[in-house]
Amino acid sequence: MAYESILFDVTDGAARLTLNRPDRLNSFTFAMHGEVADALSKVESDDKVRVLLITGAGRGFCAGQDLSDPAITPGGDLGSALETSYNPLIRRLMDMAKPVVCAVNGVAAGAGANIAFAADIVLAAKSAKFIQSFSNIGLVPDSGGTWILPRLAGHARAMGLALTGEALSAEKAEQWGLIWRAVDDEQLMLETDKLLSRLAHGPTKGLAAIKLAMRKGWQSDLRAQLDLERDLQRELGQSADYKEGVAAFGEKRAPKFTGR
Repeated sequence: MAYESILFDVTDGAARLTLNRPDRLNSFTFAMHGEVADALSKVESDDKVRVLLITGAGRGFCAGQDLSDPAITPGGDLGSALETSYNPLIRRLMDMAKPVVCAVNGVAAGAGANIAFAADIVLAAKSAKFIQSFSNIGLVPDSGGTWILPRLAGHARAMGLALTGEALSAEKAEQWGLIWRAVDDEQLMLETDKLLSRLAHGPTKGLAAIKLAMRKGWQSDLRAQLDLERDLQRELGQSADYKEGVAAFGEKRAPKFTGR
């Protein structure tokens, strides 16, 4: 597929997916959804890819849905639009057996904010803002917003963000536990590159298991979670990366993980 609204490349184990409609603050069209889905298929199927980065071009990360897209009209079936585009995207990001990093370089509004929150680690420029803009047009937060936000920020804060549509600064998002870190604007991609390198050279299978266990923990009781941890440790204890990690620890050297 030839990409017109995203940029995609793979370097040193890291796939970089850049939303590339800067004149529209990288808002989504259905054509853009198709391109993102195709890129995610490449990430999922390529064993050389060990971490995925999602970021935006220009001054914004993503303003959510492009309301000028002819596919989105008042009176149309917005539920069908979610079922065929945003819902599969959120599921794929959260279920992907590789770490997903999001670098929020500017405003993240509507579905754009919730796509960011669906990532495993979020870095944001200090000038970035997160906005649950749905209430401003009479809609409910989607793309997992009503599920993710209360779990990350708590009920009261999630409700306030959803009902008022007020902008949340990157620094406050960090304080509230919605993102990993807010950094100076000029340091965003430098810090992102450091994180990508660390994850791309990490124990990929173990990182995938951490992601799985953390996500399952949102829904499991303690007994089920203890059983899951047991099963994952049993499997990982046979991995080449575990053997390498133990050897490197004993030899006081940096491990050389292969992802197996």
